Amino acid sequence: MGVRVAVAGASGYAGGELLRLVLGHPVLELGPLTAGTQAGRTVTDVHPSLTPLAGVVLTETTPEELARADVVFLALPHGESAALAARLPEDRLVVDLGADFRLRDPAAWARFYDTPHAGSWVYGLPELPGTRARVATARRVANPGCYVTAVTLALAPLLSSRLVLGEDLVVVAASGTSGAGRTTRASLLASEVMGSTTAYKVGGVHQHTPEIVQNLAAAAAADVVVSFTPVLVPMPRGILATCTARPAPGATESDLRAALHAAYDSEPFVHVMPPGAWPATGATVGSNSVHLQVALDADARRVVVVAALDNLVKGAAGQAVQNANLALGLDESAGLPVAGLVP
Repeated sequence: MGVRVAVAGASGYAGGELLRLVLGHPVLELGPLTAGTQAGRTVTDVHPSLTPLAGVVLTETTPEELARADVVFLALPHGESAALAARLPEDRLVVDLGADFRLRDPAAWARFYDTPHAGSWVYGLPELPGTRARVATARRVANPGCYVTAVTLALAPLLSSRLVLGEDLVVVAASGTSGAGRTTRASLLASEVMGSTTAYKVGGVHQHTPEIVQNLAAAAAADVVVSFTPVLVPMPRGILATCTARPAPGATESDLRAALHAAYDSEPFVHVMPPGAWPATGATVGSNSVHLQVALDADARRVVVVAALDNLVKGAAGQAVQNANLALGLDESAGLPVAGLVP
């Protein structure tokens, strides 16, 4: 018998990606699959690619249904996980893919969300120092945001090594349309998105901003200032984050590259690319990998770090499975693809 998994929000993009990954996992096996408005439909009605689950019906999301599993993944809209999680047995491993338990500062939560602050869980970005040990003993894990994963992995080693300054961090990150979820809205119609690129939630109002600040301030052990501009691009999935910062006096490109290699050469899912090669979202599609590159723009006195990842895998479902593997004492890489799908 494997470890039984429940997925709340199984009809969404992240939920569907969880189903795909668990289907290929050597230990995890699917149990209750629940949904909101899609309850009563079959899995293949909403995810036609998941033919092994043909005939499996999505059920209503209740704590009683989810508690029939050993592990519960909450792939719900932001603000909906807290009330449900409070009614789940304490001995169940719960990984929340939403934002409900990521932020430690109640004031930061109140600026960006309408629901009460529910507190914070163990933060599950395994590549951050000390995180694996905390996740390994946790029963409640907050999965990071997709933009946040890219930006944090790009800049945290340089901030902690004092190679860049934290008072002038600028991030412009492009995302595919799946990052907005499956909710129908005019701005995400194919006729609106195809052939067009647009910035949105500009001026520090994107809900991932306080999570980025929280992570980078921890890496720097000091306050940081972050300008974050998200951009919607006409592709289904992927994030390309271009992150820039002022170099510390005397920092060289070799120093910057050495810091990234020191942080990630032993990591299974983070790859520092060779000089002259730059990350591309297409190379990460379907994988739990992050591709990184760094350069020093001497004329502009800016460090540039570019990160690419699949927002539905390392940015959501894959990272959730990675955290579950750690919390269950399994091989961290179990069931997770490292290589992307190209072309």
